[in-house]
Order: sequence, then C-alpha cells, then structure tokens
Amino acid sequence: MGGCLTLFVFRRGLPAVGWIIGYLVLTGLLFGVITQVRQPLLERGKRIIVTAADYTIQTLYHGLLLFALPAYYASATLDSTNIVFVGVLLVLALLATFDPWYQAVVHPRAWVQDVFFVVSTFAALALALPLIGVPPHISLRASAWTSVAALAPAMRRARHWPWRRALVVAGVLGIAAAVAVGHLRLWVPPAPLTVARAALAWSMTGLDPAEPLGRRVSVDELRHFGGVFAYTAVYAPRSLSQAIVHVWRRDGAVVDSVELSPVQGGRQEGFRTFSHKTNFPADPAGRWSVDVMTSSGQLIGRLRFAVVE
Repeated sequence: MGGCLTLFVFRRGLPAVGWIIGYLVLTGLLFGVITQVRQPLLERGKRIIVTAADYTIQTLYHGLLLFALPAYYASATLDSTNIVFVGVLLVLALLATFDPWYQAVVHPRAWVQDVFFVVSTFAALALALPLIGVPPHISLRASAWTSVAALAPAMRRARHWPWRRALVVAGVLGIAAAVAVGHLRLWVPPAPLTVARAALAWSMTGLDPAEPLGRRVSVDELRHFGGVFAYTAVYAPRSLSQAIVHVWRRDGAVVDSVELSPVQGGRQEGFRTFSHKTNFPADPAGRWSVDVMTSSGQLIGRLRFAVVE
C-alpha cells in the first residue's frame, strides 16, 4: 500500500544518493547472478530459489523506480517530449507494483526483462550521478553505456557466448546507446535539475521579477515597456554547476539564444537568473515562448505568452 501511495503522489524532493547506489548495486549483482544460474537451478528442481530471486529483483526495480519517478516528474515539462520518459517510468513502476501484471508481462519474456533492467538502471544512475556532482550531460551518456553494457551476462546466457565476446558486444552496444541518448536528450528530463520558480515580467527589482505579464499582451504594451524579462530560479543539488540558456521562440522558430550564468547548486529556492529581450520585430504579434535549456540541450522548463494586436 505504501508503494502505491508513493507512486501516485509525486513529491518534489530528491532521494538520498546512497539508497539509489545501494539499490543499483544489488539489482546489478542479482540480475547478473540469476541469469547465469537460472537454468542449472531449474534443472536441479530449485525453482523456489529462482522464484525468490525473481521477486527480489522485482522489489528492487520497484524501489529504483519509486526513487526516480518524483525527481523526473519534477524536472519534466508537461507540454514537451520529455514527459514521454516519465510515462515510460510510470508504466514500469505500475508493472513492478502489481505482482499479477509483472508475472504476466515480464516473467515469460526475456527481452522484456532486459528492457526493464536497462531502463530502470539508466533512470536511477542518470539521477544519482548528478547528485554527487557529475554534470547531467555526462551522467546521461555514462548511464546509457553502463545500463546496456551490464547486459553482458544476459547476452552470454542467451547466445551461449564466451565471456570475452559477450563483454565486447555489450560494450559496443553500450557506446551506441550513449551516442543515441546524446541525440535524443530532449526526450529525457534533466533530473535532478528543476525550475523552482519562473515568471515573465515587464521589469525586475534586483533579481526578482516585478510587474508580471499576463498570458496575452498587446503590441502597444510591448512597445511601451520596451521589452520582456524572463526570470527563472533553477534548483540543482549541492556541488553541481550547470550552464543554462534561455531560448526565445516565436511561433516555434528560434529568434534568440541567451547564455546565462551557470546554475550553482545547493540553494533551496533555486539559483536565480534572467534574460531581457528588447529587440522584438516591428510586428511582434504571435505565440512566444522561452525555453530554459541546459547548455547541452536538455529542456528544464518553458514560459509562454502571446502578443496580440
């Protein structure tokens, strides 16, 4: 019951990195061992041991996903592609929560077990590494490589390969996964980075926004005030430094990209920064947005407003 409540009530807090690393180590070790001894144990009639190991792995998956889900949900932008990744984690968490579903969908299919392992490991590791100061763009690729390379025992079992060949193939596939994740980084929320507060304003008082914009502003208002401030307070864990960019778009097309001071982690209210756009076109009417991006291209958050005649 507690797992179900945690699953459906996402909290914005971050998990302790020690718990994630512990779960990752246990999951990896148990997954590797059981893939090697499953068949010999079944042949010797030790099904109860296999069943206990499978249930333990399921429990570890459940723990990893419940650690990761709140952080990825907090980092996701609901009207962007990175919400898809949160949906995938949610589906896996539901499968791991309810035993009949897990036994019906995952147990009979080795490839589904491998997918479960890769996605759960990737999500947990990509969250854990930034918590100890590794930049998100590096942790993203390192996590992709590690989660795929760790399939070497499963490949050896399934293909009856020698260890050397299984390790080489898994390592090469891990490199391919790291490259693919680099190209698909917009689909992954930049956890544990989150937008603590964001606002559009006509003016600033120090580092705080004043005179907020509405969702719709007129051309005359825009000309009167001479520009728009985009304010963001981005939370990052202590010891993490992350460069960010404000990307201004009009009707989906990029019109400006403003590099900002790197976010310095540890401030509970978020690291405050802003950009100020004054060079609007003669006819500024349209749908405007400001994407808050990491310098490596992951979306942290988005602000929207419309300029009307």
